[in-house]
Amino acid sequence: MKKRLREIALLIEGEVDGDGDIVITGASGIKEAREGDLTFLANTKYAHLLASTKAAAVVVEKGWKITTDKPLIRVSNPSLAFSMLIELFGPKKITFPPGIHKLALVSKEAKIGTGVSVGPFAVVEEGAEVGDRTVIRSGVYIGHESRVGSDCHIHPNVTIRERCVIGSRVIIHGGSVIGSDGFGYVAVEGLHQKIPQIGRVVIEDDVEIGANVTIDRARFDKTIIRKGTKIDNLVQIAHNCDIGENTIVVAQVGISGSTSIGKNVILAGQVGVVGHVRIGDNTIIGAKGGVSKNIPSNSYYIGIPAMDAKQFKKIYAAYVRLPALVARIKELEEKLAGPGGQTVEDAETKND
Repeated sequence: MKKRLREIALLIEGEVDGDGDIVITGASGIKEAREGDLTFLANTKYAHLLASTKAAAVVVEKGWKITTDKPLIRVSNPSLAFSMLIELFGPKKITFPPGIHKLALVSKEAKIGTGVSVGPFAVVEEGAEVGDRTVIRSGVYIGHESRVGSDCHIHPNVTIRERCVIGSRVIIHGGSVIGSDGFGYVAVEGLHQKIPQIGRVVIEDDVEIGANVTIDRARFDKTIIRKGTKIDNLVQIAHNCDIGENTIVVAQVGISGSTSIGKNVILAGQVGVVGHVRIGDNTIIGAKGGVSKNIPSNSYYIGIPAMDAKQFKKIYAAYVRLPALVARIKELEEKLAGPGGQTVEDAETKND
């Protein structure tokens, strides 16, 4: 596909700064772009890449002072605008025709909406419901009495266990398990006896769940992922957790049981959260943070155990100075001990 820059600007409600008649033949990242490509810049700290990119033009935010000889399209949100262009210049979108594949196994007691696509080797159990226009890919399992809303996309080999509820416009990527048993046991005469997990999982509207995510059902009541939340790959969410609206959970996060997380929270990669704690709204937990207690709203915590970022930075700054401080202490001890004197370190070595 070929389009002039000014035509593209109209599509994304942008303003052309420079030659609007140049022809654009593709779209790509700023490092990968080739001649004729349109690229984007979403953060000014990467502006130095404009000098080396081969892109013909760049989508940037309105108001930015950019030094480049390349034509620009100025928009309110470069990332969002460019995502629209990817659909225009990218590969043709794969579609899934409505209907139930002859190799799928759909119970006669299941309710299937209009325009639903069910792929080969998918299983939809008795009492399950699938909403209109939802795509169920190959190898998906939807358990007894579970409900999947409209316009969802359930990728291959996803398991949705019994009595779970999935809202509308939900995306679940391959290999994820929704509604696995919570990790609950009681010790009886030295043996671990399983505690029945009779609750469910509720996934609200507009949630996206990455690949190989596990979300455990509640012991009682429900584990809930509230609307608009996005979960990356390889995340574990334990029984009875409550994950607030529009929260971001990045890869390899582990959240223990009965934890409550507010709305608009960001849990960065490999964050670990103990059970029965509350993380307030609009809070960020930095990568590898270990949450061991309640955290107030509007906070930024990092470290193990996680603490206020300002406090952590002060402690870490002192930590990296320890070798110099130890050397300085030794020097002072030697001065105080005088000729032939004994420092604390010498005394400890002698005692050892």
